Amino acid sequence: MSQNKVAYITGGTKGIGFGIAKILLENGISVSFSGRKKEDVQKAEQELKQYSEMVVGIVSDVKNLESEEKAVQQTLEKFGRLDFVIANAGLGIFKPVDELSAEEWNEMIETNLTGAFYTLKASVEELKKTEGYYITISSLAGANFFENGTGYNASKFGVVGFTQAAMIDLRKYNIKTTVIMPGSVATHFNGNTPSEKDNWKIQPEDMGNLILDILKMNPRVLPSKIEFRATKPAK
Repeated sequence: MSQNKVAYITGGTKGIGFGIAKILLENGISVSFSGRKKEDVQKAEQELKQYSEMVVGIVSDVKNLESEEKAVQQTLEKFGRLDFVIANAGLGIFKPVDELSAEEWNEMIETNLTGAFYTLKASVEELKKTEGYYITISSLAGANFFENGTGYNASKFGVVGFTQAAMIDLRKYNIKTTVIMPGSVATHFNGNTPSEKDNWKIQPEDMGNLILDILKMNPRVLPSKIEFRATKPAK
């Protein structure tokens, strides 16, 4: 992979997004990342600068198209181009369908699914220029339904379908598109606090290394959908 490549990562202040940013920065890729809270963005930016100075944090909400358009513009102002977009921002609320509120449903759909669309919509013209790469982070919940998962399942099934269809639309521009479906990841997702008991899980850096490997692949090949799981789940 040639140097001077630039990636934009949504939901980059912690967890998977932070892990991806860390690995890309360590491998010479400039990174812009976004989060909703200014204080979280500033803290993450300072932490990521230990790996490379070529990083900028941006306050943006993926539920708002104009916000994402501004994030892409800030990325261009900082780095002058955009090669890779990783739509990672997401949340989960797990309740029985009869207890899940309309507000909670909308929050998940708008963040996890509509957010992925807005991020692509805001960046696709730049990706056409660089013949870039668009990657979404779905979940194994995008293929396997479970109790209390109606809203989350719906959003993550949707991300898989959206990304696969976008692949067909965008390949004529030589834009590559991949959806990654991780299983259990050691993050703060859903109120979890990572500890040694989570050592069996996928680590955020594992996600970063997977994406780095994908970006390094020969342009003639495309891993369009990847299921990514822990080798030996906890008993």
